[in-house]
Amino acid sequence: MSQNQLRKHLKRTWAVRWRFFRNSLRLGRLGAGVYIDPNVHLMRYPKNIFLGDNLVLKEGARICPCNTKAKVTIGENTTIGYHTFIFASEEITIGNNCLIAPFVYLVDSDHQIKKDKLINQQPNVTAPIKIGNDVWIGTGAKILKGVTIADGAIIAAGALVKDNVEPYAIMGGIPAKKISERQ
Repeated sequence: MSQNQLRKHLKRTWAVRWRFFRNSLRLGRLGAGVYIDPNVHLMRYPKNIFLGDNLVLKEGARICPCNTKAKVTIGENTTIGYHTFIFASEEITIGNNCLIAPFVYLVDSDHQIKKDKLINQQPNVTAPIKIGNDVWIGTGAKILKGVTIADGAIIAAGALVKDNVEPYAIMGGIPAKKISERQ
């Protein structure tokens, strides 16, 4: 694998090695060569987090299976940007060779909104999120429950994705619409 600009400059200090070792005991899977910055939060049910080889988790990222049945799986050679939130009530899967920019928000649930019941007493509605291989999600994008993003797609910065995305489509806007495709 050729190294991109980010991976060339990662320093494997004793603190990085310690974070790797500590998390290898907590997670369902921690692949070889995973780089974990300080202040990465692998929350609630870490045994339900499965990380592929050569992953990079940047500072402030939060990955959370929110209940005992929820699962988060991230493939090989993927980068999760600064302060990105990945919260699964059911399942979130991210493929290989993806770039997830800073401040991205992936949550596979939301609340019901019936008016005859207080909002904080209504149940969650969940549907898995699946992100294919070779996907780039731009800064500040939000991916909502039930969305599948096919291989090779690009999600523009700030986009709100509520519908499935075709292979190699470039999506942008609120809500996200196809604006182009990769050539």
